[in-house]
Amino acid sequence: MQSFSQEFTSAMTLILTGDSDLWAIVLLSLKVSLMAVLIAAVIGMPLGAALAVGRFPGRRLVVVLLNALMGLPPVVVGLLVYLMLSRSGPLGVLHLLYTPTAMIIAQVVLVTPIIAALTRQTVETLDDEYAEQLRSMGVSRLASIPTLVWDGRVALLTALLAGFGRAIAEVGAVIMVGGNINHVTRVMTTTIALETSKGNLALALALGAILIGIAVSVTGLVSLLALREGQGEMRHA
Repeated sequence: MQSFSQEFTSAMTLILTGDSDLWAIVLLSLKVSLMAVLIAAVIGMPLGAALAVGRFPGRRLVVVLLNALMGLPPVVVGLLVYLMLSRSGPLGVLHLLYTPTAMIIAQVVLVTPIIAALTRQTVETLDDEYAEQLRSMGVSRLASIPTLVWDGRVALLTALLAGFGRAIAEVGAVIMVGGNINHVTRVMTTTIALETSKGNLALALALGAILIGIAVSVTGLVSLLALREGQGEMRHA
């Protein structure tokens, strides 16, 4: 118990004193995950919205496939991205393996199905609610997407949160394509795994505390936005 107390105290000291190595790892983690979520949102949100309002042969199959992709095993994604970016792979000439860009690509593959599937669910629910009204106003299905997206903005923000949570907590895929190289591709999750195996619990605990703090802060922000949105709807009712 005394040992744990000492490690915890050392962890808090690393955070409060602004340890340069610690915060470099945190900043790289945020940079990689936020960029991955941004790219995934640009791909996934239009795809999910189009699936929600579109009607075409095979749509149900595409929806089922998209939902299934939400559970992609990270190590399999890491392996596929590794094979694509390796020297003998089709994208090997770009020399992206063991770089932050490779980690972003792996996270985009993991996060895009989540954002797309949650966007589809949100927009489809709103489309079912407002479809008759929008059609009566002469608004086509595709033209209704901006209105539906804006109306469901808080729910869509939650979808982005889910994607961010998946990205920043990822270990298997990013360590395979990033290599966990110090000062290059070492992020919070991979560092926690490495330092724990080495017995350096102070750094692992410090990063774990920051990771939990980020997750709780983002969740709290979205909950606050949802609460304010609900209060606003009640005032206008």
